[in-house]
Amino acid sequence: MTTDRSTTDRTGPARPLARYAAWRRRGDFVFLSGIVPLDAAAGRVVRGFADLPPGIPETIGATGEFSADARDGPILAQSWFVLDRVRATIEDAGGTMADVFKLVQYFTDLDHFPRYNAVRRQFFPDEPPVSTVVEVSGLMPSAEVLVEVEATAWLPARR
Repeated sequence: MTTDRSTTDRTGPARPLARYAAWRRRGDFVFLSGIVPLDAAAGRVVRGFADLPPGIPETIGATGEFSADARDGPILAQSWFVLDRVRATIEDAGGTMADVFKLVQYFTDLDHFPRYNAVRRQFFPDEPPVSTVVEVSGLMPSAEVLVEVEATAWLPARR
C-alpha cells in the first residue's frame, strides 16, 4: 500500500532537528537517525488524522467516531508519519523498506505499541524487521511526540 502511492501523498525524507545527519552509510549498512512525527514543512508535531495526506487516515484506522479517533488518532497518525519518513529516508539513501532489517522504537507509553504495530504491518507486509521497543519518559521536541523510530538497513553498495 505505502509504496504504491503517488509522491503527492508522501512525506519527504527526515530532516534533522539539530546538527546531525538524517542517515549515514557505512559499508553495506545504512543507519537512520531517530525519526519523530514532526512535519518540518508545517513547523509542527503531527497530532492526529487531520495532519495526514488525504486517504491515509482510513487505511490506518480512522473511524469517523470522535471518541475513538481522539483516543487512537494521535498514535496512529504519528506512527504512519514516522514510518513513511523512514520509507522516504531509506529511499533517499538508495534503498527500499525491504532493505530495513532492524528498528528501534521508542514510546512514551508502551500501551501505544499495538496500534503502532498495526500501522507498521502496512510498511512491512512480508518479513518484519528485527525490533527493539523501549519506553522512555519523554521525546523531543515536545511532550506531544509519542513515538520515535530509528532504522538500520542492509544496502549493498553495488546494486
